[in-house]
Amino acid sequence: MRLARKTDQVLLFIAAILIIVLFAGLIIHSSRNTFAETDEEQGTYQTEGAKYVTFYDDGNKTTIKTDAATVGEAISRANIIINDGDKVEPNYDSEINMDNYFINIYRARPVIIKDGTTEKYLMTASYDYKTIMADAGITVYDGDEIEFLPNTNFLESGVANVYSITRNGGRTITTEEEIPFAEETVTDVTLPVGTSEVRQLGEVGAKKVSYKVLYIDNKEVSREKISEEIIRAPVSRVVAVGAKKSIRPEAETCANWAREAGVSEADLAAAIDLIYHESGCRYDASNSRSGAYGIPQALPGSKMASAGSDWATNPVTQIRWMIGYVNGRYGGWNQALTWWYTHGWY
Repeated sequence: MRLARKTDQVLLFIAAILIIVLFAGLIIHSSRNTFAETDEEQGTYQTEGAKYVTFYDDGNKTTIKTDAATVGEAISRANIIINDGDKVEPNYDSEINMDNYFINIYRARPVIIKDGTTEKYLMTASYDYKTIMADAGITVYDGDEIEFLPNTNFLESGVANVYSITRNGGRTITTEEEIPFAEETVTDVTLPVGTSEVRQLGEVGAKKVSYKVLYIDNKEVSREKISEEIIRAPVSRVVAVGAKKSIRPEAETCANWAREAGVSEADLAAAIDLIYHESGCRYDASNSRSGAYGIPQALPGSKMASAGSDWATNPVTQIRWMIGYVNGRYGGWNQALTWWYTHGWY
């Protein structure tokens, strides 16, 4: 009896241990699920293609994993509030196109500008005084002095930064202006006709321009340019435009011979058209009546010896001679083809 009772106690103890282990496993599993849901609520999206994005927000660093497509979408996903005057770099529309992407947020701060007896208040994220003045709509003339003042009266201006302008009677203004970039088009014989490809992105240049300002009743009425200096030259945007025309499959061998001979892609379609009208692109084509021979139907065929001693059997040599003929007699392939359609020969 005592042995049976001890056996029962041991079994009960083992059962209790098993129940505790099972319960602990359920708790761990439940905790993991809760953690995943919390991550999603905080903006961590574990979908395919998600990227790590780090925000530098006024000295604070936050990293999330998100599948947001743009900077603006990532900011929204991270529940970051952007206020008027705050500056975000890159801008809201910029595409998040790489992992470990960085976004800078510069928070606007209050600024007071003292211009004589006038004071102007604004919120700005900039620390460049020229940008601050421009944002405030204040004109700074050459010779004017701008000074950052320590804020000694917090009751009057709070925590605002204070700038003071000392006017020195200047009546000229020097500004930095953009120089738009030009767009250049180049022909690319490796691209099919109707397609294009950007080969070089355009970059806006910059120039420093000085103006003499005319005032009437203390109001600006005109400006006269007095000098101009290029600070950064613009870079042209280069777009390649396809010139490779499609050739029917049965003429591809002939087209390759023509390319090897030196026919440009721009002229290739006209050249193949003319060649097939004359000889069907057969290097041994012979006119029994006139004696004209070869791909260009040269008369006599021996003329083509000027392009190579293998003129009688080499289609590339024959087309090379034909290039010189159509350029010299008609001024080009298109002109020669036009003549052929008009007269039935060239």
